[in-house]
Amino acid sequence: MHDTRRTRLVLAALLVAALALITVDARNSTSGPVRGLRAFGGLLFGSAESVASGVTQPVAAFFDNVGSAAHSQATISALQRRVVQLRGELSQARLSKSDAAQLQQLLQLAGRGRYRIVAANVIAAGPAYENTVTIDAGSADGLKPDETVLNGAGLVGTVTSVSGHTATVLLDTDAASTVGVRIAGTGEIGAVTGLGHSQSGPAALRLQVFDANAVLAPGQQLVTFGSVGGRPYVPGVPVGVITRVVASATALTKIAYVRPFADDGALGVVGVVIVPPRHNPRDSVLPPRPPSPTPSPAATGASPGPSVTPAAGATPGTGATAAGGGAGG
Repeated sequence: MHDTRRTRLVLAALLVAALALITVDARNSTSGPVRGLRAFGGLLFGSAESVASGVTQPVAAFFDNVGSAAHSQATISALQRRVVQLRGELSQARLSKSDAAQLQQLLQLAGRGRYRIVAANVIAAGPAYENTVTIDAGSADGLKPDETVLNGAGLVGTVTSVSGHTATVLLDTDAASTVGVRIAGTGEIGAVTGLGHSQSGPAALRLQVFDANAVLAPGQQLVTFGSVGGRPYVPGVPVGVITRVVASATALTKIAYVRPFADDGALGVVGVVIVPPRHNPRDSVLPPRPPSPTPSPAATGASPGPSVTPAAGATPGTGATAAGGGAGG
Protein backbone atom coordinates (compact mmCIF):
# COMPACT_ATOMS: atom_id res chain seq x y z
CA MET A 1 0.00 0.00 0.00
CA HIS A 2 1.35 3.35 -1.02
CA ASP A 3 1.51 6.12 1.59
CA THR A 4 -0.65 8.79 -0.08
CA ARG A 5 -2.83 11.57 1.14
CA ARG A 6 -5.96 9.59 0.40
CA THR A 7 -4.87 6.58 2.49
CA ARG A 8 -4.02 8.87 5.36
CA LEU A 9 -7.49 10.41 5.28
CA VAL A 10 -9.16 6.96 5.22
CA LEU A 11 -7.08 5.73 8.14
CA ALA A 12 -7.86 8.84 10.16
CA ALA A 13 -11.57 8.43 9.49
CA LEU A 14 -11.52 4.81 10.62
CA LEU A 15 -9.68 5.71 13.85
CA VAL A 16 -12.21 8.48 14.64
CA ALA A 17 -15.11 6.07 14.02
CA ALA A 18 -13.54 3.39 16.23
CA LEU A 19 -12.98 5.84 19.09
CA ALA A 20 -16.57 7.07 18.78
CA LEU A 21 -17.96 3.53 18.96
CA ILE A 22 -15.82 2.67 22.01
CA THR A 23 -16.93 5.83 23.81
CA VAL A 24 -20.62 5.25 23.15
CA ASP A 25 -20.42 1.57 24.14
CA ALA A 26 -18.53 2.36 27.36
CA ARG A 27 -21.21 4.84 28.47
CA ASN A 28 -24.12 2.44 28.07
CA SER A 29 -22.97 -1.11 27.55
CA THR A 30 -26.46 -2.61 28.05
CA SER A 31 -28.31 -0.62 25.39
CA GLY A 32 -25.54 0.81 23.29
CA PRO A 33 -25.73 0.67 19.51
CA VAL A 34 -23.01 -1.97 19.36
CA ARG A 35 -24.76 -4.37 21.71
CA GLY A 36 -26.14 -6.39 18.82
CA LEU A 37 -22.78 -6.56 17.13
CA ARG A 38 -21.14 -7.71 20.36
CA ALA A 39 -23.79 -10.40 20.88
CA PHE A 40 -23.39 -11.62 17.32
CA GLY A 41 -19.61 -11.79 17.71
CA GLY A 42 -19.95 -13.66 20.98
CA LEU A 43 -22.30 -16.17 19.43
CA LEU A 44 -20.06 -16.71 16.44
CA PHE A 45 -16.71 -16.94 18.19
CA GLY A 46 -18.14 -18.62 21.34
CA SER A 47 -19.42 -21.53 19.26
CA ALA A 48 -16.07 -21.84 17.57
CA GLU A 49 -14.35 -21.81 20.97
CA SER A 50 -16.69 -24.53 22.28
CA VAL A 51 -15.95 -26.73 19.26
CA ALA A 52 -12.20 -26.18 19.62
CA SER A 53 -12.39 -26.89 23.35
CA GLY A 54 -14.29 -30.14 22.74
CA VAL A 55 -11.54 -31.27 20.39
CA THR A 56 -8.52 -30.13 22.36
CA GLN A 57 -9.59 -31.08 25.92
CA PRO A 58 -9.45 -34.90 25.37
CA VAL A 59 -6.06 -34.52 23.70
CA ALA A 60 -4.78 -32.38 26.57
CA ALA A 61 -6.22 -34.85 29.10
CA PHE A 62 -4.47 -37.70 27.31
CA PHE A 63 -1.10 -35.98 27.49
CA ASP A 64 -1.76 -35.04 31.14
CA ASN A 65 -2.45 -38.70 31.96
CA VAL A 66 0.69 -39.76 30.13
CA GLY A 67 2.72 -37.27 32.12
CA SER A 68 1.17 -38.27 35.44
CA ALA A 69 1.68 -41.98 34.63
CA ALA A 70 5.36 -41.37 33.98
CA HIS A 71 5.59 -39.44 37.24
CA SER A 72 3.79 -42.25 39.10
CA GLN A 73 6.14 -44.84 37.60
CA ALA A 74 9.13 -42.78 38.67
CA THR A 75 7.68 -42.57 42.18
CA ILE A 76 7.12 -46.34 42.28
CA SER A 77 10.68 -46.98 41.07
CA ALA A 78 12.05 -44.65 43.73
CA LEU A 79 10.04 -46.44 46.43
CA GLN A 80 11.26 -49.83 45.20
CA ARG A 81 14.86 -48.64 45.33
CA ARG A 82 14.27 -47.36 48.86
CA VAL A 83 12.86 -50.74 49.92
CA VAL A 84 15.94 -52.51 48.53
CA GLN A 85 18.18 -50.00 50.32
CA LEU A 86 16.38 -50.53 53.63
CA ARG A 87 16.63 -54.31 53.28
CA GLY A 88 20.36 -53.97 52.63
CA GLU A 89 20.76 -51.73 55.68
CA LEU A 90 18.87 -54.26 57.80
CA SER A 91 21.10 -57.11 56.60
CA GLN A 92 24.17 -54.96 57.25
CA ALA A 93 22.93 -54.19 60.77
CA ARG A 94 22.48 -57.90 61.47
CA LEU A 95 25.90 -58.62 60.01
CA SER A 96 27.42 -55.86 62.11
CA LYS A 97 25.95 -57.41 65.26
CA SER A 98 27.54 -60.75 64.33
CA ASP A 99 30.87 -59.08 63.61
CA ALA A 100 30.69 -57.17 66.88
CA ALA A 101 30.18 -60.41 68.80
CA GLN A 102 33.13 -62.05 67.00
CA LEU A 103 35.32 -59.02 67.65
CA GLN A 104 34.43 -59.09 71.35
CA GLN A 105 35.41 -62.77 71.61
CA LEU A 106 38.63 -62.08 69.69
CA LEU A 107 39.63 -59.25 72.03
CA GLN A 108 38.94 -61.42 75.08
CA LEU A 109 41.14 -64.24 73.77
CA ALA A 110 43.91 -61.82 72.75
CA GLY A 111 43.75 -60.20 76.18
CA ARG A 112 44.11 -63.52 78.01
CA GLY A 113 47.09 -64.51 75.87
CA ARG A 114 48.69 -61.05 75.88
CA TYR A 115 48.75 -61.06 72.08
CA ARG A 116 49.03 -57.73 70.28
CA ILE A 117 46.79 -58.06 67.25
CA VAL A 118 45.47 -56.25 64.20
CA ALA A 119 41.80 -57.05 63.62
CA ALA A 120 40.60 -57.70 60.08
CA ASN A 121 37.59 -59.01 58.17
CA VAL A 122 37.62 -62.06 55.94
CA ILE A 123 36.60 -60.73 52.51
CA ALA A 124 37.20 -63.68 50.15
CA ALA A 125 37.84 -67.41 50.06
CA GLY A 126 40.62 -69.03 48.09
CA PRO A 127 40.26 -71.45 45.17
CA ALA A 128 38.71 -74.87 45.69
CA TYR A 129 42.03 -76.70 45.68
CA GLU A 130 43.46 -74.85 48.70
CA ASN A 131 42.23 -73.67 52.09
CA THR A 132 42.99 -69.96 52.03
CA VAL A 133 41.13 -66.75 52.75
CA THR A 134 41.81 -63.09 52.05
CA ILE A 135 41.54 -60.47 54.78
CA ASP A 136 41.20 -56.67 54.48
CA ALA A 137 44.44 -55.73 56.25
CA GLY A 138 47.96 -55.64 54.85
CA SER A 139 51.39 -54.11 55.08
CA ALA A 140 49.86 -50.66 55.58
CA ASP A 141 48.44 -52.02 58.86
CA GLY A 142 51.75 -53.52 59.97
CA LEU A 143 51.17 -57.09 58.76
CA LYS A 144 54.01 -59.33 57.57
CA PRO A 145 54.21 -62.88 56.21
CA ASP A 146 54.50 -65.76 58.72
CA GLU A 147 52.33 -64.19 61.41
CA THR A 148 49.74 -66.10 63.44
CA VAL A 149 46.05 -65.58 62.64
CA LEU A 150 43.37 -66.38 65.22
CA ASN A 151 39.78 -65.59 66.08
CA GLY A 152 37.72 -65.65 69.25
CA ALA A 153 37.71 -69.46 69.32
CA GLY A 154 41.35 -70.23 68.57
CA LEU A 155 43.90 -70.76 65.82
CA VAL A 156 42.88 -69.92 62.26
CA GLY A 157 46.16 -70.14 60.35
CA THR A 158 49.11 -68.04 59.31
CA VAL A 159 49.76 -65.19 56.89
CA THR A 160 51.46 -66.34 53.69
CA SER A 161 51.52 -63.18 51.55
CA VAL A 162 50.82 -59.50 52.10
CA SER A 163 49.94 -56.56 49.85
CA GLY A 164 49.28 -52.97 50.80
CA HIS A 165 45.76 -53.47 52.13
CA THR A 166 45.08 -57.21 51.94
CA ALA A 167 46.72 -60.45 53.02
CA THR A 168 46.34 -64.15 52.25
CA VAL A 169 45.89 -66.56 55.15
CA LEU A 170 46.62 -70.28 54.86
CA LEU A 171 44.29 -72.01 57.29
CA ASP A 172 45.44 -74.76 59.61
CA THR A 173 43.03 -77.19 57.90
CA ASP A 174 44.97 -77.01 54.62
CA ALA A 175 46.97 -80.11 53.71
CA ALA A 176 50.11 -77.96 53.46
CA SER A 177 49.77 -76.70 57.03
CA THR A 178 51.69 -78.26 59.93
CA VAL A 179 51.51 -76.73 63.40
CA GLY A 180 53.56 -77.68 66.45
CA VAL A 181 51.24 -78.34 69.40
CA ARG A 182 51.28 -79.32 73.04
CA ILE A 183 48.64 -81.36 74.85
CA ALA A 184 47.18 -79.38 77.73
CA GLY A 185 47.82 -80.95 81.11
CA THR A 186 50.28 -83.63 80.03
CA GLY A 187 52.65 -81.39 78.07
CA GLU A 188 53.13 -84.01 75.34
CA ILE A 189 54.57 -82.50 72.15
CA GLY A 190 53.36 -83.25 68.64
CA ALA A 191 52.22 -81.73 65.38
CA VAL A 192 48.86 -81.36 63.67
CA THR A 193 48.46 -81.42 59.90
CA GLY A 194 45.44 -80.23 57.95
CA LEU A 195 43.42 -82.73 55.96
CA GLY A 196 42.27 -80.34 53.25
CA HIS A 197 39.06 -80.51 51.23
CA SER A 198 39.42 -84.14 50.14
CA GLN A 199 38.37 -85.63 53.46
CA SER A 200 34.91 -85.95 54.98
CA GLY A 201 33.80 -86.31 58.57
CA PRO A 202 33.96 -84.41 61.86
CA ALA A 203 37.76 -84.12 62.16
CA ALA A 204 39.81 -81.57 60.27
CA LEU A 205 43.31 -82.07 61.73
CA ARG A 206 45.56 -85.07 62.17
CA LEU A 207 47.68 -85.20 65.32
CA GLN A 208 50.96 -87.08 65.55
CA VAL A 209 52.60 -87.26 68.99
CA PHE A 210 56.33 -87.86 69.05
CA ASP A 211 56.37 -90.02 72.19
CA ALA A 212 55.16 -93.56 71.40
CA ASN A 213 54.28 -94.03 75.10
CA ALA A 214 52.10 -90.92 75.28
CA VAL A 215 48.56 -91.47 76.50
CA LEU A 216 45.97 -89.93 74.20
CA ALA A 217 42.23 -89.74 74.83
CA PRO A 218 39.24 -87.99 73.27
CA GLY A 219 38.55 -84.66 74.93
CA GLN A 220 42.18 -83.65 75.41
CA GLN A 221 42.82 -80.09 74.29
CA LEU A 222 45.72 -78.78 72.22
CA VAL A 223 47.52 -75.42 72.12
CA THR A 224 50.24 -74.13 69.83
CA PHE A 225 53.74 -75.00 71.00
CA GLY A 226 55.15 -71.80 69.52
CA SER A 227 57.91 -70.98 67.05
CA VAL A 228 61.21 -69.19 67.49
CA GLY A 229 60.45 -65.48 67.70
CA GLY A 230 56.72 -66.22 67.57
CA ARG A 231 56.70 -66.75 63.79
CA PRO A 232 54.86 -68.34 62.20
CA TYR A 233 53.10 -69.41 65.41
CA VAL A 234 52.95 -67.77 68.82
CA PRO A 235 52.57 -70.09 71.85
CA GLY A 236 49.41 -70.90 73.79
CA VAL A 237 46.78 -70.40 71.08
CA PRO A 238 43.93 -72.93 71.39
CA VAL A 239 44.03 -75.36 68.45
CA GLY A 240 41.37 -78.00 69.01
CA VAL A 241 40.21 -81.08 70.89
CA ILE A 242 40.98 -84.74 70.21
CA THR A 243 37.97 -86.62 68.85
CA ARG A 244 39.46 -90.00 67.88
CA VAL A 245 42.59 -91.97 68.68
CA VAL A 246 44.11 -94.46 66.25
CA ALA A 247 45.81 -97.52 67.75
CA SER A 248 48.61 -99.27 65.92
CA ALA A 249 50.96 -101.88 67.38
CA THR A 250 53.66 -101.16 64.80
CA ALA A 251 53.58 -97.35 64.75
CA LEU A 252 56.42 -95.54 66.49
CA THR A 253 54.20 -92.53 67.18
CA LYS A 254 50.65 -92.06 68.40
CA ILE A 255 48.01 -90.80 65.94
CA ALA A 256 44.76 -88.98 66.72
CA TYR A 257 42.25 -86.75 64.95
CA VAL A 258 41.35 -83.29 66.15
CA ARG A 259 38.34 -81.01 65.78
CA PRO A 260 39.56 -77.38 65.54
CA PHE A 261 38.13 -74.80 67.92
CA ALA A 262 37.86 -72.25 65.08
CA ASP A 263 35.19 -72.97 62.49
CA ASP A 264 36.84 -72.23 59.15
CA GLY A 265 33.46 -72.27 57.44
CA ALA A 266 32.15 -69.30 59.46
CA LEU A 267 35.08 -66.91 59.64
CA GLY A 268 34.21 -63.22 59.93
CA VAL A 269 36.50 -61.17 62.15
CA VAL A 270 40.03 -62.44 62.74
CA GLY A 271 43.15 -61.07 64.39
CA VAL A 272 46.75 -61.15 63.17
CA VAL A 273 49.32 -61.32 65.98
CA ILE A 274 51.94 -58.69 65.19
CA VAL A 275 53.68 -58.87 68.58
CA PRO A 276 53.99 -62.20 70.48
CA PRO A 277 53.52 -62.34 74.26
CA ARG A 278 56.53 -61.90 76.53
CA HIS A 279 55.66 -65.06 78.43
CA ASN A 280 54.15 -68.30 77.19
CA PRO A 281 50.48 -68.31 78.29
CA ARG A 282 50.54 -72.13 78.18
CA ASP A 283 47.01 -73.40 78.92
CA SER A 284 45.50 -70.17 80.26
CA VAL A 285 43.78 -69.25 76.99
CA LEU A 286 41.97 -72.58 76.59
CA PRO A 287 38.19 -72.68 77.04
CA PRO A 288 36.86 -74.63 80.05
CA ARG A 289 36.67 -78.36 79.40
CA PRO A 290 33.14 -79.79 79.37
CA PRO A 291 32.34 -82.26 82.16
CA SER A 292 33.07 -85.91 81.39
CA PRO A 293 29.94 -87.87 80.46
CA THR A 294 28.68 -90.46 82.95
CA PRO A 295 29.33 -94.02 81.65
CA SER A 296 26.18 -95.82 80.54
CA PRO A 297 25.25 -99.22 82.07
CA ALA A 298 26.08 -100.88 78.77
CA ALA A 299 29.65 -99.68 79.05
CA THR A 300 30.14 -101.25 82.51
CA GLY A 301 32.91 -103.79 82.42
CA ALA A 302 34.37 -102.44 79.22
CA SER A 303 38.11 -102.04 79.21
CA PRO A 304 39.19 -98.49 80.05
CA GLY A 305 41.20 -96.37 77.69
CA PRO A 306 40.82 -94.14 74.68
CA SER A 307 38.42 -94.81 71.86
CA VAL A 308 40.28 -96.75 69.20
CA THR A 309 39.81 -97.13 65.48
CA PRO A 310 41.92 -99.30 63.17
CA ALA A 311 44.71 -97.46 61.41
CA ALA A 312 44.54 -99.55 58.25
CA GLY A 313 42.46 -97.86 55.57
CA ALA A 314 41.18 -95.17 57.92
CA THR A 315 40.17 -91.98 56.11
CA PRO A 316 39.06 -89.42 58.67
CA GLY A 317 37.55 -86.28 57.28
CA THR A 318 37.34 -82.58 57.61
CA GLY A 319 34.51 -80.62 59.07
CA ALA A 320 35.52 -77.31 57.48
CA THR A 321 35.82 -76.06 53.94
CA ALA A 322 37.61 -72.76 54.46
CA ALA A 323 41.17 -72.30 53.41
CA GLY A 324 44.11 -71.33 55.49
CA GLY A 325 47.23 -71.72 57.49
CA GLY A 326 50.91 -72.01 56.86
CA ALA A 327 53.66 -74.41 57.74
CA GLY A 328 53.85 -74.60 61.48
CA GLY A 329 56.61 -74.47 63.97
